[in-house]
Amino acid sequence: MILAIQELERKHPLRAADIDHFLANHSFPLVEGPHVTFVWRGKADQVRLRHWVFGLQSDQTFKRIPRTDLWYLSLDLPKKSRFEYKFEVTRGDHGQWIRDPLNNRLAHDPFGANSVCHGAGYQVPDWCEPDPEAREGKMVEIDLQNTAFGDTRHITVYLPARYRKSRRYPLLIVHDGGDYLRYASLKAVLDNLIHRLEVAPMIVALTHPHARMSEYPNDPKHAEFLANDVLPYMEANYPIFRTPAQRCLMGASFGGVASLSVAWRNPGVFGKLLLQSGSFAFTDIGNHTRGRAFDQVVKFVNAFREAPGHPADRVYVSCGTYESLIYENRSMVPFLQSAGMEVRYDEARDGHNWENWRDRLRAGLCWLFPGPLWMVYE
Repeated sequence: MILAIQELERKHPLRAADIDHFLANHSFPLVEGPHVTFVWRGKADQVRLRHWVFGLQSDQTFKRIPRTDLWYLSLDLPKKSRFEYKFEVTRGDHGQWIRDPLNNRLAHDPFGANSVCHGAGYQVPDWCEPDPEAREGKMVEIDLQNTAFGDTRHITVYLPARYRKSRRYPLLIVHDGGDYLRYASLKAVLDNLIHRLEVAPMIVALTHPHARMSEYPNDPKHAEFLANDVLPYMEANYPIFRTPAQRCLMGASFGGVASLSVAWRNPGVFGKLLLQSGSFAFTDIGNHTRGRAFDQVVKFVNAFREAPGHPADRVYVSCGTYESLIYENRSMVPFLQSAGMEVRYDEARDGHNWENWRDRLRAGLCWLFPGPLWMVYE
């Protein structure tokens, strides 16, 4: 148990003023080396920690200090861990999931926001925060008419600071572009890494799906959309290198599946892939257990494993060790290598979330598109 809680429990009698003083003089959750303690105050019949750490019991129960309304739960947490969580507070037959009221650290995603726990040694990377010294890139909004989907599709184009029509740039195509911008600070990351000369100045096409769960798992229309609509438009309107080695597809979760699928369906078109926590579910025998949303994913990954071809030359793969997909992503690495692709693989003690993917962007982008700094000192 963390020392601060032990000291508090030893006080007899423990008064409300003692608890007030304790809460006012500590940051939560309490972190002491490998120990993390969550604290909640209020009337309840039961309090549980609900988290997204695969492999750890998902309903950890708090203990109440006798004759008080203060509850706590202590866990051992490896160094440099980061995970997202909520509290489940039960009163009678009613249970409510809430964010930690003592913790103002939040992570946002399309479903709302979660509280965030930073273990000892974890720090938010400085290169994902807005840097007043970094010149900002420009965002351009585009509508593509009569696409492979038979409709109009919107894309957002990032042009780097100091963009010049007289020079050539690599092209990065990003799945779920709006989510990368909102939840993974992608624009600030690009501005900062290009400013620091760690990543080559690049042009980025950020796509916005209409129905990602059906379009991303190996939809031929989606592959045609990127290869025959987005890529030709970008090449016709911006000074982009015309070689596969300077084209990259990027995505997370189902977006990782889509990136691999598009490259697989268009061999020799995209030379690089940046795959984050790809939902690469597959079966060697029997049926998968991930639900109907994964049916087309499994069908694609099984087909890819049967005949991988050579969809790209360089592939960056990352995954969190606290994800249920860690096995599938680990399995993909030797498989991609055996198919003749150069692979870099990174793991972190984090889960399936946008800030995990944000934190891996520097490693992936610097390896795939090194700027002048890395080309000199690597």
